[in-house]
Amino acid sequence: MLNTAFHLDRPTTRTTSVVFASPHSGRDYPETFLQQTVLNGREVRSSEDAFVDRLFADVPAHGAPFLQARAPRAYLDLNRGADELDSALIDGVRRAAHNPRIASGLGVIPRVVANGRHIYRGKLSLAEAHQRIARYWRPYHDQLQTLLDESNNRFGEAILIDCHSMPHEALESVGPPGSARPDIVLGDRFGATASNGIMEHAEAAFSGAGLRVARNMPFAGAFIAQHYGRPSRGQHAIQVEIDRRLYMDERTLEPHADFDAFKTLLNGVIAQLAEIGRQADQRVAAE
Repeated sequence: MLNTAFHLDRPTTRTTSVVFASPHSGRDYPETFLQQTVLNGREVRSSEDAFVDRLFADVPAHGAPFLQARAPRAYLDLNRGADELDSALIDGVRRAAHNPRIASGLGVIPRVVANGRHIYRGKLSLAEAHQRIARYWRPYHDQLQTLLDESNNRFGEAILIDCHSMPHEALESVGPPGSARPDIVLGDRFGATASNGIMEHAEAAFSGAGLRVARNMPFAGAFIAQHYGRPSRGQHAIQVEIDRRLYMDERTLEPHADFDAFKTLLNGVIAQLAEIGRQADQRVAAE
């Protein structure tokens, strides 16, 4: 299925309650946006979770759907609420209660990209902000909820794996000086968005592949995990952050020589994550 808001790859046969999604790997930059921004082509792409859609491209072979955003994060951030509008960027928006994401320029219509570089010279109209949300945000989230509803109806539960990447420099403050940094950070809002059993299985899938895993630091999960993670209702959400240095050159924004090898490694992890969604009855019995 293909439209302007997202690309959806479905498996031939759905065999697991797990849904994979990539909200930040979109790279369909509208020409009107490129004319608005003061950034060059590389700078405007610096907030992308570049190539995450390619890393997870084999998800359907494991019986799960894979939803991929097409709009780039610098244009519209799908990991924010539709009401997270920045009064410093958008005309006609009333200043709301303090929101650290908005205050830092990272609302649903971002004001800055990586390293705080401003995207625009001036402000945007409220009408344009609403138009972007209607065209890209709502269709993506409607489709994501539909996929989770399908899982709940068919398997009695839904597990969202929200796929992201993180700059290597974001890991510099994790752990004591000189210690090994994590390759993967799993976020469940400190236990609020996924059951402990599912989180443990997800961590084991990555660590079993030889990857160092941390939980919730420095990324615990943002709007998507918080909004969709409802463990008490059988709907779980885990945010996955992958160190970009494992598969790409962050300076040139190109895959590096180890990309294919890392994708193969990750494919084994995907198989294990999909298997979690086939074990609902076992988890219920254990709990």
